[in-house]
Amino acid sequence: MSESNSKEILKKKLTDLQYEVTQQNGTEPPFANEFWDHKAEGLYVDIVSGEPLFSSLDKFDSGCGWPSFSKPLQRETVREKLDRSHSMTRTEVRSKQADSHLGHVFTDGPLPGGLRYCINSAALRFIAREDLAKEGYGEYEKLFAGTGKAK
Repeated sequence: MSESNSKEILKKKLTDLQYEVTQQNGTEPPFANEFWDHKAEGLYVDIVSGEPLFSSLDKFDSGCGWPSFSKPLQRETVREKLDRSHSMTRTEVRSKQADSHLGHVFTDGPLPGGLRYCINSAALRFIAREDLAKEGYGEYEKLFAGTGKAK
């Protein structure tokens, strides 16, 4: 499939905002996005590929207005890239499989790791804990065993 065909398919699959964020390195508004204050247990996966990226167990309120995570689900599912856009030097975070722009990582997160993965909601799809098996992510149910919340 040509790149232009795959871009057209993505444009039909994603909302305008999801496409702008994941394919054009866009940023959604803070405090006005789907997951900035989302508290349910589950996984956050790449909206493009479905690749599991982050767990609600590592999500925290950083006060920035975007979903923030202390670490990715698995280090190898994201890649980091120097970003000098907007007259700033930052570290961009992209999904490894689909190369979706996710957001940025900063060194002002909670200890022990000290990282804050500031991620656009538009780059993510949430899979609730109780839907993991049904959605094909059953292998991740063990992450939530013993968290004290009923299935």
